[in-house]
Amino acid sequence: MEQDTIEKSIGYQIMVQRATQAAIWAMPGVALVDFIKATRRDLGGDYGDVLYLTKPFDSKHGFLTANDVTAYAWSNISIANGPMIVDVPAASDKVSYFGSFVNAWFQPIEDVGPAGADKGKGAKYVLVADTYDGAIPDGYIVLKFDTYDIGFAFRPRLYNGATDVDAAEYAQTIKIYSLAEASNPPPTKYIHVNPIAFNSLPTYDHTFFEDIDHLIQNNPVRKQDKVMVTLLEDLGIVKGKTFNPSEIQKKAIKEGTELAWETLQTNFFTPGKTMVPLWQGKTQWQVWKFREGQPQLGFPFENKEKIFIDDRANLFFFITYLPKYLGGGTFYLNGLKDSEGNLFNAKDTYKLNVPKDTPANDFWSVIVYSNKTKGFIKNAPRLGLSSRNTDTMVANDDGSYDIYFGPNPPKGKEANCIPTGEDFFLLFRLYGPKTKDFYKTWMLGDVEKL
Repeated sequence: MEQDTIEKSIGYQIMVQRATQAAIWAMPGVALVDFIKATRRDLGGDYGDVLYLTKPFDSKHGFLTANDVTAYAWSNISIANGPMIVDVPAASDKVSYFGSFVNAWFQPIEDVGPAGADKGKGAKYVLVADTYDGAIPDGYIVLKFDTYDIGFAFRPRLYNGATDVDAAEYAQTIKIYSLAEASNPPPTKYIHVNPIAFNSLPTYDHTFFEDIDHLIQNNPVRKQDKVMVTLLEDLGIVKGKTFNPSEIQKKAIKEGTELAWETLQTNFFTPGKTMVPLWQGKTQWQVWKFREGQPQLGFPFENKEKIFIDDRANLFFFITYLPKYLGGGTFYLNGLKDSEGNLFNAKDTYKLNVPKDTPANDFWSVIVYSNKTKGFIKNAPRLGLSSRNTDTMVANDDGSYDIYFGPNPPKGKEANCIPTGEDFFLLFRLYGPKTKDFYKTWMLGDVEKL
């Protein structure tokens, strides 16, 4: 059969549809796979290594909407060969952690640090498969997973004049080893990421389905995923076999993956699909949309009757780690449009006024992200600004700060400007919001086009 005839056939169209739906279904899993792929490709690391920063990320680092303010520590872990231990240090007078362990689908299993299971006292967390029936000695916090691939990302909170270097030293007290080696743990490998171009952003091409294949080959097939795993066989992904798609499968995968990206991109910008207004009718700022009951359940993106595949994909299209418990560590405002309701673009210059009384106990931050990749804008000399930059920014007479976005900051306000370079969106974060309902008495004004 000729190529053009094949592409018009019902069988080919079914393959494209299955590729589209598979890409949407696998969105969170692919994002975690890309963490381990980047660790191996860019850093020469592997499962069980601790990656750390001595200063925040810059534009050579590719992460979905990470911040450029804190020195993260993170890792990928596999429990395919048995239980693994992560020894999380106790909070000190300089540093503590806020972060989560997640399964391969980015479902948070437990939080760590003062807001997590160890309450800031530190603990040895033992990570086991939910089918594991072996003995576990006393003294561990046991976390059960329905996948073998696991990730964690810990954000340091700094006290008493501590610096990012203190956070880096603290990260190098995390230890990872197997339960079988608990009596004589081998040294953990630590990798300093700052100097290296590390890129974990998903790409919507053939590599997306290579990531799906990694997800299937390296994890048990969960009951709720059996239907999709069966349909993936039409695209060349079969558990236990090498992924070697035919030319027609490759073409269907390319077409389907591109359609999935277009779908998720459309949902990102469509009101009510992924985000909802915080101050309805008063500003353009939005917050993430969570289906009723999901935060209380710890974001499994399912209930007894349904799996919320679209909800899950819409969110993990641009974020990664959600906490197990929503409790005031951070609060995010999404900015997509200016005060007139138009999407931000690369050619115009915009202004945001950040009030003096912005209710963040730790600090506030605003960062520019690429509309296309949902990561930092590449080669940008500055990614964001925060209340930690007030020593160099120009303040207004009332103590507020005007932040500018675009190619042409007003003269004398260069230190207050974040360059764009391409169409963008914003995340305004409040770290340590003063109350859980601060937005009832405080409001951030719109971004105005100059």
